[in-house]
Amino acid sequence: MSTTGRGVLIGFAEALAAPEVAASLLGAGHRVSAFSRRGRPVALGRLRSVEIFEVTPPELDIEACRREIAELARDHDVTMPLDDPALLIADLALPAEATLAGPRGPRLELALDKRLQMRSAEAAGLAVPRWRELGAEEPGPSELGFPLMLKPALAAEARGGRLVRPSPRPAADGQELRERRLALDPGTPVIAQQWLEGTGRGLFGIADRNGIHHLSAHRRVRMMNPAGSGSSACASTPVPEELIGPVGEMLMSAGWEGLFMVELLESAGRLWFMELNGRPWGSIALSRRLGFEYPAWALARALDPGAPLPPAPPPRELLCRNLGRELVHLLFVLRGPRSAVGEWPGRAATVRDLLGPPYRGAWYNRDPSMGGLFWYDAWQTLAEQTWRRRGS
Repeated sequence: MSTTGRGVLIGFAEALAAPEVAASLLGAGHRVSAFSRRGRPVALGRLRSVEIFEVTPPELDIEACRREIAELARDHDVTMPLDDPALLIADLALPAEATLAGPRGPRLELALDKRLQMRSAEAAGLAVPRWRELGAEEPGPSELGFPLMLKPALAAEARGGRLVRPSPRPAADGQELRERRLALDPGTPVIAQQWLEGTGRGLFGIADRNGIHHLSAHRRVRMMNPAGSGSSACASTPVPEELIGPVGEMLMSAGWEGLFMVELLESAGRLWFMELNGRPWGSIALSRRLGFEYPAWALARALDPGAPLPPAPPPRELLCRNLGRELVHLLFVLRGPRSAVGEWPGRAATVRDLLGPPYRGAWYNRDPSMGGLFWYDAWQTLAEQTWRRRGS
Protein backbone atom coordinates (compact mmCIF):
# COMPACT_ATOMS: atom_id res chain seq x y z
CA MET A 1 0.00 0.00 0.00
CA SER A 2 1.36 3.39 -0.95
CA THR A 3 1.58 5.81 1.96
CA THR A 4 2.19 8.94 -0.13
CA GLY A 5 0.07 11.06 -2.43
CA ARG A 6 -3.15 10.47 -0.52
CA GLY A 7 -6.05 12.86 0.07
CA VAL A 8 -6.03 13.79 3.76
CA LEU A 9 -8.76 15.62 5.68
CA ILE A 10 -7.59 17.33 8.86
CA GLY A 11 -9.42 19.41 11.44
CA PHE A 12 -10.40 21.40 13.17
CA ALA A 13 -8.40 23.98 11.23
CA GLU A 14 -8.52 26.27 14.29
CA ALA A 15 -6.31 23.85 16.26
CA LEU A 16 -2.96 25.31 17.27
CA ALA A 17 -1.16 22.44 15.55
CA ALA A 18 -3.03 22.78 12.23
CA PRO A 19 -0.44 24.74 10.18
CA GLU A 20 2.46 22.54 11.27
CA VAL A 21 0.48 19.34 10.67
CA ALA A 22 -0.53 20.51 7.20
CA ALA A 23 3.09 21.41 6.38
CA SER A 24 4.26 17.97 7.53
CA LEU A 25 1.67 16.17 5.40
CA LEU A 26 2.28 18.38 2.37
CA GLY A 27 6.01 17.78 2.73
CA ALA A 28 5.34 14.02 2.60
CA GLY A 29 3.55 14.45 -0.73
CA HIS A 30 -0.08 14.31 0.38
CA ARG A 31 -3.02 16.47 -0.69
CA VAL A 32 -4.44 18.24 2.34
CA SER A 33 -7.89 19.68 3.07
CA ALA A 34 -9.22 20.92 6.39
CA PHE A 35 -12.58 21.51 8.06
CA SER A 36 -13.18 24.58 10.21
CA ARG A 37 -16.05 26.10 12.15
CA ARG A 38 -18.26 28.17 9.85
CA GLY A 39 -17.65 31.90 10.04
CA ARG A 40 -14.37 31.68 11.93
CA PRO A 41 -11.18 32.88 10.19
CA VAL A 42 -8.27 30.44 10.41
CA ALA A 43 -4.57 31.00 9.83
CA LEU A 44 -4.42 27.74 7.88
CA GLY A 45 -6.45 29.44 5.18
CA ARG A 46 -3.30 31.39 4.27
CA LEU A 47 -1.81 28.20 2.82
CA ARG A 48 -3.04 28.20 -0.77
CA SER A 49 -2.32 24.49 -1.13
CA VAL A 50 -4.84 23.63 1.62
CA GLU A 51 -8.57 23.82 0.85
CA ILE A 52 -10.74 24.87 3.80
CA PHE A 53 -14.29 23.51 4.19
CA GLU A 54 -16.56 25.25 6.69
CA VAL A 55 -18.87 23.12 8.85
CA THR A 56 -21.50 23.84 11.47
CA PRO A 57 -19.78 24.55 14.82
CA PRO A 58 -20.36 21.47 17.00
CA GLU A 59 -20.98 23.78 19.94
CA LEU A 60 -24.20 24.79 18.14
CA ASP A 61 -25.30 21.49 16.56
CA ILE A 62 -23.11 18.43 16.88
CA GLU A 63 -25.31 16.27 14.62
CA ALA A 64 -25.13 18.76 11.73
CA CYS A 65 -21.36 18.96 12.21
CA ARG A 66 -21.12 15.16 12.20
CA ARG A 67 -23.08 14.86 8.93
CA GLU A 68 -20.99 17.50 7.19
CA ILE A 69 -17.68 15.96 8.26
CA ALA A 70 -18.92 12.51 7.24
CA GLU A 71 -19.65 13.83 3.76
CA LEU A 72 -16.21 15.46 3.50
CA ALA A 73 -14.46 12.33 4.73
CA ARG A 74 -16.01 10.24 1.95
CA ASP A 75 -14.02 12.31 -0.57
CA HIS A 76 -10.69 11.71 1.20
CA ASP A 77 -8.52 8.67 1.79
CA VAL A 78 -7.85 9.33 5.45
CA THR A 79 -8.98 11.71 8.21
CA MET A 80 -6.68 13.07 10.92
CA PRO A 81 -8.30 14.80 13.95
CA LEU A 82 -6.21 17.66 15.35
CA ASP A 83 -7.91 18.39 18.68
CA ASP A 84 -10.15 16.72 21.25
CA PRO A 85 -13.49 17.89 19.74
CA ALA A 86 -12.36 16.52 16.39
CA LEU A 87 -11.46 13.17 18.00
CA LEU A 88 -15.01 12.85 19.29
CA ILE A 89 -16.76 14.01 16.13
CA ALA A 90 -14.57 12.03 13.71
CA ASP A 91 -15.38 8.86 15.63
CA LEU A 92 -19.09 9.66 15.33
CA ALA A 93 -18.85 10.63 11.66
CA LEU A 94 -16.67 7.95 10.13
CA PRO A 95 -17.81 4.36 9.56
CA ALA A 96 -15.73 1.58 11.09
CA GLU A 97 -14.06 0.75 7.78
CA ALA A 98 -12.86 4.32 7.14
CA THR A 99 -9.18 5.10 7.68
CA LEU A 100 -8.76 7.35 10.70
CA ALA A 101 -5.35 8.55 11.87
CA GLY A 102 -6.49 8.72 15.46
CA PRO A 103 -7.88 6.59 18.31
CA ARG A 104 -11.21 4.76 18.26
CA GLY A 105 -13.16 2.57 20.67
CA PRO A 106 -11.49 2.05 24.07
CA ARG A 107 -8.45 4.05 22.91
CA LEU A 108 -10.71 7.03 22.18
CA GLU A 109 -12.28 6.71 25.64
CA LEU A 110 -8.79 6.82 27.14
CA ALA A 111 -7.87 9.86 25.03
CA LEU A 112 -10.91 11.85 26.22
CA ASP A 113 -11.48 10.70 29.81
CA LYS A 114 -8.96 12.02 32.36
CA ARG A 115 -10.25 9.58 34.98
CA LEU A 116 -9.25 6.62 32.82
CA GLN A 117 -5.92 8.26 32.06
CA MET A 118 -4.99 8.80 35.69
CA ARG A 119 -6.01 5.29 36.72
CA SER A 120 -4.04 3.83 33.82
CA ALA A 121 -1.01 5.99 34.66
CA GLU A 122 -1.15 4.94 38.31
CA ALA A 123 -1.39 1.27 37.32
CA ALA A 124 1.68 1.66 35.09
CA GLY A 125 3.72 3.13 37.95
CA LEU A 126 3.67 6.81 36.97
CA ALA A 127 3.42 9.44 39.69
CA VAL A 128 -0.03 11.09 39.63
CA PRO A 129 -1.06 14.08 41.79
CA ARG A 130 -3.79 13.18 44.28
CA TRP A 131 -7.24 13.56 42.75
CA ARG A 132 -10.87 12.68 43.24
CA GLU A 133 -14.05 12.84 41.20
CA LEU A 134 -16.69 15.09 42.75
CA GLY A 135 -20.41 14.54 42.85
CA ALA A 136 -22.78 17.26 41.64
CA GLU A 137 -23.44 18.64 45.14
CA GLU A 138 -20.26 17.49 46.85
CA PRO A 139 -18.10 20.12 48.59
CA GLY A 140 -14.38 20.37 47.98
CA PRO A 141 -12.41 17.34 49.17
CA SER A 142 -10.70 18.29 52.43
CA GLU A 143 -7.95 15.69 51.99
CA LEU A 144 -6.58 17.52 48.94
CA GLY A 145 -6.42 20.90 50.66
CA PHE A 146 -6.03 24.20 48.81
CA PRO A 147 -5.13 25.36 46.28
CA LEU A 148 -6.45 22.75 43.88
CA MET A 149 -7.46 22.40 40.24
CA LEU A 150 -11.06 21.83 39.23
CA LYS A 151 -11.09 19.95 35.92
CA PRO A 152 -13.80 18.53 33.67
CA ALA A 153 -13.30 14.77 33.58
CA LEU A 154 -13.96 14.65 29.83
CA ALA A 155 -11.87 16.60 27.33
CA ALA A 156 -14.94 16.83 25.06
CA GLU A 157 -18.46 15.46 25.29
CA ALA A 158 -21.82 15.64 23.53
CA ARG A 159 -24.68 16.91 25.68
CA GLY A 160 -28.05 18.27 24.64
CA GLY A 161 -27.16 18.05 20.96
CA ARG A 162 -24.05 20.19 21.38
CA LEU A 163 -20.37 19.71 22.01
CA VAL A 164 -19.32 20.76 25.51
CA ARG A 165 -15.73 21.43 26.50
CA PRO A 166 -15.32 23.28 29.84
CA SER A 167 -11.91 24.61 30.83
CA PRO A 168 -10.00 23.64 34.00
CA ARG A 169 -9.87 26.32 36.68
CA PRO A 170 -7.67 26.82 39.76
CA ALA A 171 -9.30 27.38 43.15
CA ALA A 172 -7.34 29.07 45.92
CA ASP A 173 -9.93 28.48 48.64
CA GLY A 174 -13.44 27.24 49.33
CA GLN A 175 -15.08 30.40 47.99
CA GLU A 176 -13.31 30.17 44.64
CA LEU A 177 -14.14 26.47 44.47
CA ARG A 178 -17.86 27.19 44.91
CA GLU A 179 -17.70 29.88 42.22
CA ARG A 180 -15.91 27.51 39.82
CA ARG A 181 -18.49 24.77 40.45
CA LEU A 182 -21.42 27.11 39.83
CA ALA A 183 -19.91 28.13 36.49
CA LEU A 184 -20.02 24.51 35.28
CA ASP A 185 -23.09 22.68 34.01
CA PRO A 186 -24.46 20.42 36.80
CA GLY A 187 -24.15 17.45 34.44
CA THR A 188 -20.42 17.93 33.88
CA PRO A 189 -18.32 15.21 35.54
CA VAL A 190 -15.68 17.04 37.57
CA ILE A 191 -12.30 16.15 39.03
CA ALA A 192 -10.59 17.95 41.91
CA GLN A 193 -6.82 17.53 41.79
CA GLN A 194 -3.97 18.54 44.06
CA TRP A 195 -2.22 21.72 42.92
CA LEU A 196 1.51 21.37 42.29
CA GLU A 197 3.95 24.13 41.47
CA GLY A 198 6.39 23.17 38.77
CA THR A 199 7.51 23.19 35.16
CA GLY A 200 5.50 21.61 32.36
CA ARG A 201 7.21 18.81 30.49
CA GLY A 202 6.18 16.66 27.54
CA LEU A 203 7.11 13.23 26.17
CA PHE A 204 6.24 12.53 22.52
CA GLY A 205 6.50 9.55 20.25
CA ILE A 206 4.95 6.83 18.11
CA ALA A 207 3.39 3.69 19.57
CA ASP A 208 2.75 0.34 17.92
CA ARG A 209 2.57 -3.29 18.94
CA ASN A 210 6.35 -3.35 19.43
CA GLY A 211 6.34 -0.52 21.99
CA ILE A 212 7.03 3.22 21.92
CA HIS A 213 9.79 4.72 19.79
CA HIS A 214 10.95 7.85 17.94
CA LEU A 215 10.79 9.63 21.29
CA SER A 216 11.46 13.30 21.98
CA ALA A 217 10.84 15.58 24.95
CA HIS A 218 10.53 19.23 25.89
CA ARG A 219 9.94 21.58 28.80
CA ARG A 220 7.74 24.64 28.90
CA VAL A 221 9.68 27.87 29.11
CA ARG A 222 6.54 30.02 29.32
CA MET A 223 2.79 29.48 29.25
CA MET A 224 0.52 31.81 27.30
CA ASN A 225 -1.48 32.34 30.50
CA PRO A 226 0.77 32.10 33.58
CA ALA A 227 -2.20 30.75 35.55
CA GLY A 228 -2.23 27.68 33.30
CA SER A 229 -2.45 27.09 29.55
CA GLY A 230 -0.48 25.76 26.61
CA SER A 231 3.07 26.88 25.92
CA SER A 232 4.08 30.14 24.33
CA ALA A 233 7.72 28.99 24.37
CA CYS A 234 9.25 25.53 24.84
CA ALA A 235 12.71 23.98 24.67
CA SER A 236 13.91 20.50 23.76
CA THR A 237 15.28 18.26 26.52
CA PRO A 238 16.74 14.75 26.73
CA VAL A 239 14.10 12.02 26.94
CA PRO A 240 13.66 11.03 30.63
CA GLU A 241 14.80 7.42 30.59
CA GLU A 242 12.85 6.57 33.74
CA LEU A 243 9.57 7.30 31.95
CA ILE A 244 10.03 5.07 28.92
CA GLY A 245 9.04 1.86 30.71
CA PRO A 246 5.93 3.15 32.55
CA VAL A 247 4.65 5.21 29.60
CA GLY A 248 5.21 2.25 27.30
CA GLU A 249 3.31 -0.02 29.70
CA MET A 250 0.43 2.46 29.94
CA LEU A 251 0.07 2.74 26.16
CA MET A 252 0.66 -0.95 25.39
CA SER A 253 -1.99 -2.00 27.92
CA ALA A 254 -4.42 0.22 26.00
CA GLY A 255 -3.36 -1.15 22.60
CA TRP A 256 -2.35 2.37 21.57
CA GLU A 257 -1.25 2.97 17.98
CA GLY A 258 0.08 6.12 16.33
CA LEU A 259 1.37 9.36 17.77
CA PHE A 260 0.98 10.35 21.40
CA MET A 261 1.92 13.07 23.86
CA VAL A 262 2.18 12.56 27.61
CA GLU A 263 1.94 15.86 29.49
CA LEU A 264 3.95 15.98 32.70
CA LEU A 265 4.77 18.38 35.51
CA GLU A 266 8.21 18.52 37.08
CA SER A 267 7.75 19.37 40.75
CA ALA A 268 9.83 18.69 43.86
CA GLY A 269 12.29 16.59 41.88
CA ARG A 270 9.63 14.27 40.38
CA LEU A 271 7.87 14.00 37.06
CA TRP A 272 4.10 13.83 37.59
CA PHE A 273 1.64 12.53 34.99
CA MET A 274 -0.94 15.16 34.01
CA GLU A 275 -2.69 13.89 30.88
CA LEU A 276 -2.45 11.97 27.62
CA ASN A 277 -3.05 13.64 24.27
CA GLY A 278 -4.07 11.27 21.51
CA ARG A 279 -3.77 13.77 18.65
CA PRO A 280 -1.21 16.35 17.45
CA TRP A 281 -0.22 18.73 20.23
CA GLY A 282 0.17 22.50 20.14
CA SER A 283 3.97 22.54 20.38
CA ILE A 284 4.49 20.12 17.50
CA ALA A 285 6.43 22.91 15.78
CA LEU A 286 9.39 22.16 18.06
CA SER A 287 9.26 18.45 17.24
CA ARG A 288 9.27 19.22 13.52
CA ARG A 289 12.19 21.67 13.81
CA LEU A 290 14.14 18.83 15.42
CA GLY A 291 13.30 16.49 12.53
CA PHE A 292 10.47 14.50 14.12
CA GLU A 293 7.73 14.51 11.47
CA TYR A 294 5.13 12.94 13.72
CA PRO A 295 2.06 13.86 11.61
CA ALA A 296 3.50 12.35 8.43
CA TRP A 297 4.72 9.29 10.31
CA ALA A 298 1.36 8.76 12.03
CA LEU A 299 -0.43 9.04 8.71
CA ALA A 300 1.91 6.51 7.10
CA ARG A 301 1.19 4.06 9.92
CA ALA A 302 -2.57 4.65 9.71
CA LEU A 303 -2.45 3.69 6.04
CA ASP A 304 -0.05 0.79 6.57
CA PRO A 305 0.79 -0.39 10.13
CA GLY A 306 4.02 -1.89 8.81
CA ALA A 307 5.20 1.22 6.98
CA PRO A 308 8.90 1.85 7.66
CA LEU A 309 9.83 5.08 9.41
CA PRO A 310 13.13 6.93 9.03
CA PRO A 311 15.59 6.72 11.93
CA ALA A 312 14.93 9.13 14.78
CA PRO A 313 17.09 12.25 14.41
CA PRO A 314 19.87 12.84 16.96
CA PRO A 315 18.99 14.99 19.97
CA ARG A 316 19.91 18.67 20.03
CA GLU A 317 19.01 21.77 22.02
CA LEU A 318 16.45 24.16 20.55
CA LEU A 319 14.07 26.84 21.83
CA CYS A 320 10.82 27.37 19.88
CA ARG A 321 8.39 30.24 20.39
CA ASN A 322 4.92 31.24 19.23
CA LEU A 323 4.92 34.98 18.48
CA GLY A 324 1.22 35.59 19.07
CA ARG A 325 1.18 33.61 22.31
CA GLU A 326 4.30 35.36 23.56
CA LEU A 327 2.56 38.71 23.09
CA VAL A 328 -0.54 37.41 24.88
CA HIS A 329 1.70 36.18 27.71
CA LEU A 330 3.06 39.69 28.05
CA LEU A 331 -0.47 41.11 28.27
CA PHE A 332 -1.44 38.61 30.96
CA VAL A 333 1.62 39.50 33.02
CA LEU A 334 0.98 43.23 32.69
CA ARG A 335 -2.68 42.76 33.68
CA GLY A 336 -1.75 40.83 36.83
CA PRO A 337 -3.23 37.68 38.42
CA ARG A 338 -6.97 37.17 38.93
CA SER A 339 -6.50 34.36 41.47
CA ALA A 340 -4.17 33.82 44.42
CA VAL A 341 -3.11 30.42 43.06
CA GLY A 342 0.56 30.07 42.13
CA GLU A 343 3.33 32.57 41.59
CA TRP A 344 2.96 35.32 38.99
CA PRO A 345 5.85 36.41 36.73
CA GLY A 346 7.34 39.83 37.36
CA ARG A 347 6.64 42.51 34.77
CA ALA A 348 10.22 43.75 34.35
CA ALA A 349 11.67 40.23 34.07
CA THR A 350 9.04 39.25 31.51
CA VAL A 351 9.74 42.27 29.32
CA ARG A 352 13.47 41.49 29.47
CA ASP A 353 12.88 37.84 28.54
CA LEU A 354 10.59 38.62 25.62
CA LEU A 355 12.24 41.72 24.21
CA GLY A 356 15.85 41.11 25.16
CA PRO A 357 18.84 40.10 22.95
CA PRO A 358 18.21 38.98 19.35
CA TYR A 359 16.43 35.63 19.25
CA ARG A 360 18.23 32.77 17.48
CA GLY A 361 15.84 29.88 18.04
CA ALA A 362 12.87 28.69 15.99
CA TRP A 363 9.29 29.94 15.66
CA TYR A 364 5.96 28.18 15.40
CA ASN A 365 4.57 28.38 11.84
CA ARG A 366 7.62 30.11 10.40
CA ASP A 367 8.65 28.09 7.40
CA PRO A 368 9.36 29.06 3.77
CA SER A 369 6.48 26.82 2.67
CA MET A 370 3.98 28.76 4.83
CA GLY A 371 4.31 32.18 3.22
CA GLY A 372 2.69 34.94 5.26
CA LEU A 373 0.90 32.58 7.64
CA PHE A 374 3.39 33.36 10.45
CA TRP A 375 2.42 37.04 10.69
CA TYR A 376 -1.29 36.41 10.16
CA ASP A 377 -1.33 33.75 12.89
CA ALA A 378 0.42 36.09 15.34
CA TRP A 379 -2.08 38.87 14.67
CA GLN A 380 -5.07 36.52 14.86
CA THR A 381 -3.88 34.93 18.13
CA LEU A 382 -3.39 38.33 19.74
CA ALA A 383 -6.74 39.66 18.53
CA GLU A 384 -8.68 36.53 19.48
CA GLN A 385 -7.21 36.20 22.96
CA THR A 386 -7.60 39.91 23.67
CA TRP A 387 -11.27 39.78 22.70
CA ARG A 388 -11.88 36.54 24.60
CA ARG A 389 -10.30 37.84 27.80
CA ARG A 390 -11.88 41.28 27.67
CA GLY A 391 -13.76 41.80 30.87
CA SER A 392 -12.61 38.51 32.38
